[in-house]
Amino acid sequence: MPEIWFPNLGIEIAHLDRTAFTLFGRSVYWYGIFIGLAVVIGVWLALREAKRTGQDPDQYVDFALYALVFSVIGARLYYVIFSWDYYSAHPEKIFALREGGLAIYGAVIASILTAIVYSKKKGMNFWLLADTGAPCLVFGQMLGRWGNFFNREAFGGFTEGLFAMRYPLDDVRSGDLSPDILEHLQMINGVEYIQVHPTFLYESLWNLGVFILLIILRRHKKFDGEIFGLYLLGYALGRVWIEGLRTDQLKIGGFAVSQLLSAGLIVAAVCFLVWKWKREKKEHATEN
Repeated sequence: MPEIWFPNLGIEIAHLDRTAFTLFGRSVYWYGIFIGLAVVIGVWLALREAKRTGQDPDQYVDFALYALVFSVIGARLYYVIFSWDYYSAHPEKIFALREGGLAIYGAVIASILTAIVYSKKKGMNFWLLADTGAPCLVFGQMLGRWGNFFNREAFGGFTEGLFAMRYPLDDVRSGDLSPDILEHLQMINGVEYIQVHPTFLYESLWNLGVFILLIILRRHKKFDGEIFGLYLLGYALGRVWIEGLRTDQLKIGGFAVSQLLSAGLIVAAVCFLVWKWKREKKEHATEN
């Protein structure tokens, strides 16, 4: 029987191991490989854009090193803070990164804060740095979601839709199983399957669309910071509804943290872009 199954698309994957290979007795997971690819390709894209816009590519290599370290710290810190009920009882697990527990919003926040400090120290234009990095960041987010696919995580509740995906029940974490999933278990040839929304796929495709849009618009931007603002708006618009489908939400006061943050980012990004567009229009009219 297949390990992963998209029944309405006729796609069956017989075997998909979380582990890509073993190195010196340690398992190297596909999740880590996809994150590594996202970093490498993201840096390459940033260097190309830096050269195109007349910036110093070496500054982006240095920034990438700092951003990588602090984004991992931020991703873990975000996850631990909003899962504190568990980690307060198991403090020894806080640094157990190989057991999972990284939140992309934590990485994004940490990367932005790192960019603010780095640009100030180096005398760089933060908004130009943010515009250069935004397409790279969303591309990395698109690629990284496929690590969730290999990990059998970041899925939604039960669905019978076109993209419905099946995992064997024993392959997923019990904490990710919602009541509606358990009510619709599929027994096929003696194997119990869950049938769910592949939210990792939804977000990956959404991020790909945002990436393409930013790449097109970067040559036509009217001010520094516009591409970054559009990134925040585009990513948050996708995340605010996709997060609502997921069963592994980090919550505060009964609300999904990432949905609340996404809603706030949508408002902030719209206000920022409208303000800047009006300002640019007014300055252009004054010059003429």
